[in-house]
Amino acid sequence: MLRIAKTENGLVRGIEAADPRITAFKGIPFAAPPVGKNRWRAPQPAENWEGVRECYRFAPISVQDTPGLGTDIYCREWHVDPDIAMGEDCLYLNVWTPAKTADEKLPVYVWFFGGGLQWGYPAEMEFDGERLARRGIVVVSVNYRLNVFGFMAHPELTKAQPDAPTNFGSLDQQAGLRWVKRNIAAFGGDPDEVTIGGQSAGGGSVMSQLACKENKGLFKRAIIMSGMIKSPYMPGGIGTPNTLENAEKTGEEFVKFMGCKSVDEAREIDAKTVLSKYNEFTHSHGRFFTVQDNVFSTGEPYKQILSGDCVDAAIMAGNTGDEFPSFIMAQSEEEYKEKVKEIFKDKAEEFLSQPEAAYRPGASAKTAGIEQTCKALFNEISKQGRRGYYYRFEPDIPGWDNPGTFHSVDLWFFFETLAKCWRPFVGRHYDLARQMADYLCNFVKTGDPNGTDLCGYELPTWKPFCDETPVEMRFTSDGAKPENEKKTEFNEILREKILKG
Repeated sequence: MLRIAKTENGLVRGIEAADPRITAFKGIPFAAPPVGKNRWRAPQPAENWEGVRECYRFAPISVQDTPGLGTDIYCREWHVDPDIAMGEDCLYLNVWTPAKTADEKLPVYVWFFGGGLQWGYPAEMEFDGERLARRGIVVVSVNYRLNVFGFMAHPELTKAQPDAPTNFGSLDQQAGLRWVKRNIAAFGGDPDEVTIGGQSAGGGSVMSQLACKENKGLFKRAIIMSGMIKSPYMPGGIGTPNTLENAEKTGEEFVKFMGCKSVDEAREIDAKTVLSKYNEFTHSHGRFFTVQDNVFSTGEPYKQILSGDCVDAAIMAGNTGDEFPSFIMAQSEEEYKEKVKEIFKDKAEEFLSQPEAAYRPGASAKTAGIEQTCKALFNEISKQGRRGYYYRFEPDIPGWDNPGTFHSVDLWFFFETLAKCWRPFVGRHYDLARQMADYLCNFVKTGDPNGTDLCGYELPTWKPFCDETPVEMRFTSDGAKPENEKKTEFNEILREKILKG
């Protein structure tokens, strides 16, 4: 087995996974520690080391709120360890490879975790890459800076480093991709056959990387899980970057809030204090997210992908059945009609004539925002000769909390790591997870999810979503079921609204 690999900075030694045919390399540096003068700076080159570096354990997670202290569903699900190592020295990645030698040129899957760009880490137990690697791909998970450390902007930063004024977390991801291009061949991977993937904010990160044309040649395919978070009833969305001007003003206020006169002075404050002050600051100012700095980020990723102003890549994307529903809130029918007129303008009467748009006290015209957004995108890009494969995850999810298909639960299935979960999953869940992982790995290998499963049988055919073949792949308790979507005027109106912004 390939237990030692030669990177650009030195030799690394991995450890056998639970399946000894897979080697796991954990905690490989891909950039210098972003501490001191490197805080709020683009990732810098990692230093070389002598001898063989033992890469047996995950590196510290990015500075964030301590995991495992709450009672919410995510603290029950995987953020379970309040003693996990954490620190600013966090720019490390992990590799799982089935290669026996370095010359195998296997397809590569690069993963970006989610967590609202505020929380999360590659060491989450659902992200174990071993089961995917058993299907003949190399899996890489990349850590990146979060929250105030990853996305603060400030006029001093813009002046001092105009080529990288902000979006440090996004630049960390990009640096990880560039490291893969330069080094993954040493792990048996093919640097010219790379797929990037992520879920939630990780899926949004995939969209940001797709929209950055500097990334041309770094990857060929993209998987966006629950990442196109838009509503047909509201402009923008979580994926719409803040303006640099607004972000700089907020950054100025934050530095002053910490009692500092300059960014350099703020760099001298310990990370724990910075995070504490940031959490206090967000009560009145909101959190820091991606910024349109006109360097890394040049616009709204969704619109750029829609127009083709992006890296050319086949896309797989979808959502869980119960996450982020979109609806119009109104306490009376009169209020509802007024809101519809405001949202849809000249299409209001046509919208109100649809059965799905009938007024209901509280929340009306409920729809799945991510689903509508994915399908609107895929139908449009199909006209440009680009492929988009849509899925919806909707099996039963067991457990005393009766959670439904909550946001992120599909991760256990896509990584086929159900055995690590406390939930009493049974055979049908494992069968579905196997299919989902098979589809994912087929896509990583060829840009097409179709092919055979681990048993050698043909998987149910999954066609790209477009007007001619409006196929939605339903991941159900009875397995993968491709179905043609029934065309409705209601959906057409919503998708037109999404496309127009």
